[in-house]
Amino acid sequence: MTDFIAELKWRGMLQDMTPGLVDHLNNGMGAAYLGFDPTADSLHIGHMVGVMTLVHFQRAGHKPFALLGGATGMIGDPSFKSAERNLLDKNTLDHNIDCIQKQLAKFLRFEDETPNKAELVNNYDWMSGFSFLDFIRDVGKYITVNYMMAKDSVKRRLEDGNGLSFTEFSYQLIQGYDFYYLWKNRGCSIQLGGSDQWGNIVTGTELIRKMEGGEAFALTVPLITKADGTKFGKTEGGNVWLDPEKTSPYAFYQFWLNVSDEDASKYIRIFTTLDQSSIEELETKHLEAPHLRILQKDLAKEITLLVHGEGELEMAIKASDILFGKSSLEDLSTLDERTFLQVFEGVPLLEVNQKQLAAFQNLMDLLSFENLVFSSKGEARKMIQGGGVSINKIKISDPNISIEEFQLLQNKYLLVQKGKKNYYIVQVNQ
Repeated sequence: MTDFIAELKWRGMLQDMTPGLVDHLNNGMGAAYLGFDPTADSLHIGHMVGVMTLVHFQRAGHKPFALLGGATGMIGDPSFKSAERNLLDKNTLDHNIDCIQKQLAKFLRFEDETPNKAELVNNYDWMSGFSFLDFIRDVGKYITVNYMMAKDSVKRRLEDGNGLSFTEFSYQLIQGYDFYYLWKNRGCSIQLGGSDQWGNIVTGTELIRKMEGGEAFALTVPLITKADGTKFGKTEGGNVWLDPEKTSPYAFYQFWLNVSDEDASKYIRIFTTLDQSSIEELETKHLEAPHLRILQKDLAKEITLLVHGEGELEMAIKASDILFGKSSLEDLSTLDERTFLQVFEGVPLLEVNQKQLAAFQNLMDLLSFENLVFSSKGEARKMIQGGGVSINKIKISDPNISIEEFQLLQNKYLLVQKGKKNYYIVQVNQ
C-alpha cells in the first residue's frame, strides 16, 4: 500500500483535506467515492482530474467508488454555475450512465476479485424510494438554512442576481445524504471532488456527525486552468470528449500534443500514471531540445493510449506525422476515412465523378480542372517539373503521367500537395 496523499502532493493534485485523513488512511484500506453527474453520454477531459484521483486511490491499495448521479442528475449541481441547468428525464440519464460506466472501466479495475476492486453506484437506487416528507423530516432537520446559505457556491449565485431555485438549493443536502448513505451502508468514509465541491462534501461530513456521531473525511483537488489563465479542456469546437464519436482519437491526441510547455509539465503529472523519476527525466530531455516537444508527445501518447487504446493511438500518430511530412503512401493508406477527413478538415475539396476522371488525359488536366490547384496547365506543368507537387505523398516529376497510375485512398480520395503546406483533396464519386 502506497501513500495516496504524498502521491497527490507531488503531482500537484491536492487542494484541501479535512484533519485526520492521513492517519485514517494509514490505518489500512480506505474507501472513497467521487461523483459524476451524467448530464451527457460521455465524460470529457474536464472530468479526467477526478477520474485520475480515483485511479491513484486504487493504485495506492484503497477502494474507489464511482457514483453516478441518476438522482442528482435530475436536479443539477449549482456550484459556481451562473444559471440553472436543464433537467433530464430518467431514460436519458440511464443511457448516459451506461455510456459513462463503460468509459470508467478503462481506468478503474471493476472486475478484480480483490478487496479494493472499484464499484459503481447510482444514487437513484436509494433516493428514488425516498418520499419528500420523509427526506425533509429524517434528513433536512439536521442541516440549518444558515449553514447551507453560508456556502460560497450559494452566496455567489445570490449575489450575482440570478437567484437560486429550491431545487438547486436542495442539491447540497442530497449530495450530503449520498455521503451518509455510502458511509453507513458501504463503509465509505472519504469523499473526493474538485475544489468547487468542498461545501457540498463537508455538508456530508456534517450529516454523518449529526445523524450517527460518525467521522468522515473530505479531500479536494484543484480546478485545472491553462497557463494563460483560460479554462482547461475547451477548444473552439467545445469540449474534448472521451467518446471517439464526439472527439476523434486524432483530435484528442492533437489537443494534448499542442499544449504549452508549462501546461505539458503540469498535465503529465495529473493525467498519466508515469512515476516522478520518469517525468523528471522527460522534463530534462525536453529542456535540452524544446523544439522536439518531448513532453507533449509523451503526454499525448500516454493519455490517448489510456482512453482509446493502442490501435487508435498508432493511427493518431500516423495522422499527425502526415501533416509534418514524415509519412509514406503506406501510412496514408492505413488511415480510416474518419481520421483522414479529420486530418485534412477545411482543406479545399474537388468532387469529380468517374466519367470526368476518365476524360482527363493526364495529371495536368486534373490539377487545373476548375482551378482547384492551378489556374492553368502551364502553371501545373512548371511546378510538377520543379518537384513541387506530390500525390498521396509521392513526389511527381512527369506532368503527363496518367491518373490511372494513382491509388485512390479509401477507394475515393486523392491527396494533392503543392509545396510544403498546401493540401487539396480530390474526391472521386461513383
